[in-house]
Amino acid sequence: MKSIPFINADQAENVLTWQGVMNALWAAHQRPQADIDDILFEHDNHAVLSRAAWIQGIGIGVKTATIFPSNSTRSPALPTVHAIVTLFNDQTGEPIALLDGTLVTKWKTAGDSVLGAHLLARQDSETLTILGAGAVGESLIDAYRAIFTDLKRIIIWNRTFSKAQKLAIKKDVEVIADLEQALKYADIVSSATMSIKPFIQGQWIKAGTHVDLIGAYRPDMREADDSLLKKARIFVDSRKTALHDIGELGIPIKKGVISVHDIRGDFYDLCKGGAGRQSKEEITVFKNGGGAHLDLATASYIQKTLLDLDT
Repeated sequence: MKSIPFINADQAENVLTWQGVMNALWAAHQRPQADIDDILFEHDNHAVLSRAAWIQGIGIGVKTATIFPSNSTRSPALPTVHAIVTLFNDQTGEPIALLDGTLVTKWKTAGDSVLGAHLLARQDSETLTILGAGAVGESLIDAYRAIFTDLKRIIIWNRTFSKAQKLAIKKDVEVIADLEQALKYADIVSSATMSIKPFIQGQWIKAGTHVDLIGAYRPDMREADDSLLKKARIFVDSRKTALHDIGELGIPIKKGVISVHDIRGDFYDLCKGGAGRQSKEEITVFKNGGGAHLDLATASYIQKTLLDLDT
């Protein structure tokens, strides 16, 4: 078997664009629906997760991540998450590339959100509020700036104010300590926190706002409260991954606060012209649930971008 190239951030970061990854995700949803599945093994608080996807005409991808929280206490400390993505040709089954999983996740996550906002937010949006000052929050600043070029104000809020201050200085954006104040100005809210209890209150979200929810990825996690979901028009990136296995929508569905019929569409609907926002006054909520097919589309975009540079 011929050698398989390994693609890391040093090779790719400077040649990728947010418009490029957004276009790749859009194009993937013009194809037949992806086959997806997950395998999870856990021992104590350690885990390995493999997420596989097959998109006809694009490829086959398997993303494998190990989660070892105890690595942070080692000396020297190690990253708590390691990940790798394997790409296969969907016509021959041959492996064609290995990619750094952190690289793929970064571009997939923010690309997912800005595609959702491109399809659902008001195009005259001027103020973006980002909740969370971690690595995802930083990439969201770059992604939204690239896609929403008319933004006049970007606000960062974080539970630890000093962390928000550091990111605000680094990225030349504004920081606000009071959550209600940070939300009431927003035309777009993008939330990437590790919250378990919902903290975004519907009464703080003004008419016409688009709310992008990223953080919740486990069945016990939420960011938005019931009142926001009840008054919003709700969309997801994928019905297969964003509903029952993630608490953001799974918990309120189980409680009867909303139903599956309140989910107005996913990317397979929206990218093919399905109805999104209905008025300037409507509040839209988009759940970024991720999924292996999005990792696959992103990894394929990265691999092809680098291949084009070599030809």
